[in-house]
Amino acid sequence: MKIVIVGCGRVGASVAEAYDQKGHEVLVLDILTAAFDRLPSSFGGTALRGDGTDEDVLKRAGAEGADVFLALTEGDNRNVMAAQLAAEELSIERVIAKINDPLRAKAYAELGIATLCRTGLMVDAIDHYLGFPSSGLPGMLAPTGHHEAHHDRDSRPGTNAAGSLTTTAATVPSAGQTAPQEA
Repeated sequence: MKIVIVGCGRVGASVAEAYDQKGHEVLVLDILTAAFDRLPSSFGGTALRGDGTDEDVLKRAGAEGADVFLALTEGDNRNVMAAQLAAEELSIERVIAKINDPLRAKAYAELGIATLCRTGLMVDAIDHYLGFPSSGLPGMLAPTGHHEAHHDRDSRPGTNAAGSLTTTAATVPSAGQTAPQEA
């Protein structure tokens, strides 16, 4: 299974490592090369420095045709933008965005993006540990709305044609050392 992960923080790196160990094809993107230091030396996937909210970067990275797309950065807005691009422009069917705000998580799910709300998950974990009933805050929400794909670049409002970051590719060699290379 081809899995694209945007964000190589603690969660992204842990998920990348787990799916790589299970034999999946894993592609990780992050705007900071240093983030890839979180990946173990045994990581056999691909790590690319680039902006996961930029459609051209995602296409050049090889995100098209992915089976799963996980937006796991620290920013709700960045995650929903990346997830929306994956669903609408790259036609990836299984897309999840990590959202910290429970109200936003619910709203984005209603707009067609599956959301993982760590706030809800953490509150429920605390409640469970303390023996309290579940908080009822969303943890993992399946999409209830629908996204329509827009493949005509010129007719889409809000397209970032400038591509705010220069993309540097860093393919993780089989030995596990991250060595950034120009794309």
